[in-house]
Amino acid sequence: MTSDLAPSISQILMVLGQHPTMDDSDFWNPDVGRRPLKAITNARICHNGSLTTGPMFFHKDRFTSAIPHPDAPTEKIDFKDRIIAPAFIELQTNGCLGMHFTNFEDERSYGENLEKVSMYLVEKGVGGFYVTLPTVEPNVFQKILPGLRPREYDNGAALLGAHCEGPWLNPSKKGAHDATLMQLPSLTSIEQLYGNSDSISAIKMITLAPELDGSTELIKILTQEYDIRASLGHSAADFETGLAALRAGATTMTHVFNAMNPLHHRSPGLAGLVTSAESPYFSLIADGIHLHPATLTMAFRASPQKCILITDSVEMAGLPDGLYPGHAQIRHQQRKRGNKVTIEGTETLIGSCSSLDECIRNLKQWSGCSLAQAVQCATENIANLMGLKDRGIIEAGRRADFVVLDDTGRVLETWIGGKPVYQKA
Repeated sequence: MTSDLAPSISQILMVLGQHPTMDDSDFWNPDVGRRPLKAITNARICHNGSLTTGPMFFHKDRFTSAIPHPDAPTEKIDFKDRIIAPAFIELQTNGCLGMHFTNFEDERSYGENLEKVSMYLVEKGVGGFYVTLPTVEPNVFQKILPGLRPREYDNGAALLGAHCEGPWLNPSKKGAHDATLMQLPSLTSIEQLYGNSDSISAIKMITLAPELDGSTELIKILTQEYDIRASLGHSAADFETGLAALRAGATTMTHVFNAMNPLHHRSPGLAGLVTSAESPYFSLIADGIHLHPATLTMAFRASPQKCILITDSVEMAGLPDGLYPGHAQIRHQQRKRGNKVTIEGTETLIGSCSSLDECIRNLKQWSGCSLAQAVQCATENIANLMGLKDRGIIEAGRRADFVVLDDTGRVLETWIGGKPVYQKA
């Protein structure tokens, strides 16, 4: 066989159904020592809700399943039988460290604060996050959204885009949102509320109430024309209306059981969709405040592959207990007690101050599931929902973003793009 007919390593990997993550010259070249292939050894790896063993390789910033050539330099990293999981993904966070994502003064300071959040989140094992913008004035959306288009930070969690939680919500299920700013889909357009293409391109998910006039058509527009995930939430919809929304293109539900009709044995509401044959993805706030552990367990057990853990964190996350001022979403003072945040003088929950690694440990403890199953709810399930092809799963071709855990689920190290960026002291 002549050399020009010999299959390349890339071609062999493609035949095997694997994605080549380096070019052939890097793969075979003994001089690749400047950026050697690295092998994860002596570790248990979370994959698809189970723990697997065996070496996993990464080169530069990507995982590869390729077997190194004998002459290729390989750096073996001994993880001492610890657990390796994909870096977690925050699907719903409103802020932390004093930054609420609706507070905008100027582009420079907003960008600097986003980077600070990014650096903080890797300490919690997070490798990527979606900024959640709750119901605010259209001009606030339009000022903030252009700065939320996806980007990487060298030593922090990647910004993956925006999750707009409103304003197409039901005022009767407003929670801590401002009902006076809520809109009907039949009377407003995505451009009127969020702005031009620079703004809309940052939006990856929108939470809406499917019972509102015009919601069905809106769901079709969001999913078919803009490739935006439509999530059902802050809603008084019944089961049948929710099912119709799924058939129109909605694929998930936002903080199930919170800000929606309660599950009833004769009228299950949106929460009943968790057990349906057409079950969507669904998010749960596993802080022990928003949901009773038994309720959380019931939902998780109904569909572990569709369950998503979120923090719904607010700007007091990472700050001491106390009284804090309002902002563009909450015009009242806010009281933080532990992980619980309420509007001062009421029991209205605003959000949580839990971290995603804490939510993973809570699910494991309360449901009795394995750590790998709990991890899946903050990694692979989110990647599958959001169509992420570059992260969220430890497999060839994806970014080498991963977290090192002990057996209880506590974060020991976080690696971003094949580099360690956090190590517990």
